Amino acid sequence: MPDGSGFVRPGEIEDMTNGSRRKRLTLLAMGLLTLATVVAGCTGPENRQNSLRPAGEEARKIDDLFMFVVVIATIVGIFVCVGVVVAAIKFRARPGKNENPKQVHGNTALEVGWTLLPAVILAVVAVPTVALIFQLNDAPKPSALDVRVVGKQWWWQFEYPAEKGGTKVVTANEMHIPVGREINAELTACDPSLGTPPTGGCNVIHSFWVPELNGKRDVVPGHDNTLTFTAEKEGTYLGQCAEYCGLSHANMRFRVIVQSEAEFEEWLEEQRDGPAVTLEEAGRAGTLFSKKFGCTNCHTTEDSSLSVYGPNLTHLASRETFASGYYQLNRKRLIDWILDAPSMIPMEAAECRLPPGPGVTCVGMPSFVNDTPAGQPTMTRAEAEEIADYLLQLD
Repeated sequence: MPDGSGFVRPGEIEDMTNGSRRKRLTLLAMGLLTLATVVAGCTGPENRQNSLRPAGEEARKIDDLFMFVVVIATIVGIFVCVGVVVAAIKFRARPGKNENPKQVHGNTALEVGWTLLPAVILAVVAVPTVALIFQLNDAPKPSALDVRVVGKQWWWQFEYPAEKGGTKVVTANEMHIPVGREINAELTACDPSLGTPPTGGCNVIHSFWVPELNGKRDVVPGHDNTLTFTAEKEGTYLGQCAEYCGLSHANMRFRVIVQSEAEFEEWLEEQRDGPAVTLEEAGRAGTLFSKKFGCTNCHTTEDSSLSVYGPNLTHLASRETFASGYYQLNRKRLIDWILDAPSMIPMEAAECRLPPGPGVTCVGMPSFVNDTPAGQPTMTRAEAEEIADYLLQLD
């Protein structure tokens, strides 16, 4: 503090200098930590859910709008930062001076200016944004492929309508589509397999999102939505639920597999075929699956056109993944899943050993080795192996 003469003692000047140095060092350390965090976020495995790498017409339009807004936001940010730095330097406190900057209150030109300028900037951003929202909600073309998408807990069901004299196809977790053809995804959280209204029939809210193909679209109970998109190149695109829907929301994944038109039609015909092995032909494994452990209460392995409470398993072995796309399909993991699925993905499955019906709350796959309800059998690993071997024949 200055003494009575108005001068600052030398020791106090040193303390002030050290304090300023500590502040600068603290700010430098925080800046380096922030930079390290950003760099760390840019390393590691390739991000396969990247909206900045569009692979479809709709996703490209969203990306173009995003980059347009980023440019405007960057310009505004630079202007604000430069203004703050200039004001901090020009009007900083100086020893021996105690002057306030010139006040501009009542300056009509300035006040009108800083009111109109943000309004103009917001309008520049809003007009293309609203226009794109309407574009993304345009009706699908007559040639579009209709796919009914049902959000359940916690997995996705995909239904392909009967076409060209064929039958409907119901599959799970992997959505096959042809490249270059518009897809009309009919999104719903309601399905007869979930029960009957008013006590059943609909699941909770979900959100369908494939970042490289289009934006998010909510799947709302009692209010069906649609989402159109067109994949421009073949490949596998990862999607997920983007709306919190319960215990395993983070594990509710799926894949969009984009194929040539010929490959897609071949896949569709194969899915329409009957099971490679019937329950009767499976012998003891079929009996374990259908009778002893009651897996047919929620699943079917006999008809790929049926929508059932759990995933349709008629062609399970033709899929790359299972368990809502969370695990690669292989024998060991499938055995572990059959034995004790809740240990691999959290689920509320206390009553899932019972047939779906009024008063039965079943969300997820049950454990056949832990928390077994009274009167229900437990499963040995040998029995799980028999069931897994049977399911892996269903290609």
